[in-house]
Amino acid sequence: MRRALAFLIPLLAAGCPKSQAPALPVYSGPPKAYQLLQETPEAETATRAHKRQDVYVTVENGEPVPYVVASGEMGPVSRHGATVKLYGDEAGQEGWSVDNFLLLEIGNASGTVRHRVAVGFQAGCTVGTEQIDALGGLKFAFGPGEVDVSALLPEHEPFTLKATVLDTGGVGKVTNVYAIFSAPSGRVVAPEDELHDK
Repeated sequence: MRRALAFLIPLLAAGCPKSQAPALPVYSGPPKAYQLLQETPEAETATRAHKRQDVYVTVENGEPVPYVVASGEMGPVSRHGATVKLYGDEAGQEGWSVDNFLLLEIGNASGTVRHRVAVGFQAGCTVGTEQIDALGGLKFAFGPGEVDVSALLPEHEPFTLKATVLDTGGVGKVTNVYAIFSAPSGRVVAPEDELHDK
C-alpha cells in the first residue's frame, strides 16, 4: 500500500495544472489625449489671488513662495504600459510653454500624492521637507513630446496626475497642455479599449 501511494503522489502532482497569473492588458490603438491644463494668458504675478503655501522655490529675485497661475487634474486612469508624453495640442503636433514651471503630482486612485516632479524654469523647489526633482531642463518652452512622464507613472495601477502652474514673479502663463498616451513601438498589444478611466 505504501509503495502504491508513493507511486501515485508524483503522478497526481504532475497531473495538477500550475495556476498562472492572468495576463495584464497592454495599451494599443491610436493615441489617446487627456487635457491637463487649459491656456491661461499672461498676467502680472502680483494680480494672482492664491499662493501655494507648502512650496518653497530658490530664487534670486521674486517670491520664494510661488503664486498659482492655473491647475488641472486627470484620472484616475490606468496606462497599461502606454508611453505618456506632454504636448500642446490634442493631436500631438505642438509643443507647449509655461512661466515659471509645472508642479506635477502623481497620486494613487484616491488622489493621495505618491510622487512629485517640477517641469520648467526653477532653480530648486521643495514641498514641505521634500526636495522636488526637475524633469526636462530649466526652460520655459518644450517641444511636442519632449517631456516623457511614463517612468513616473504606475504601469498598471490606476493613478491621478495633477499639474499646478507656479510663478515666482513678473508674469505667469501657460499654454494648453495635454498628456497623450500611446502604445510603445514594436509591442504586441491587446484591444484598444484596454486603456480606460477607472
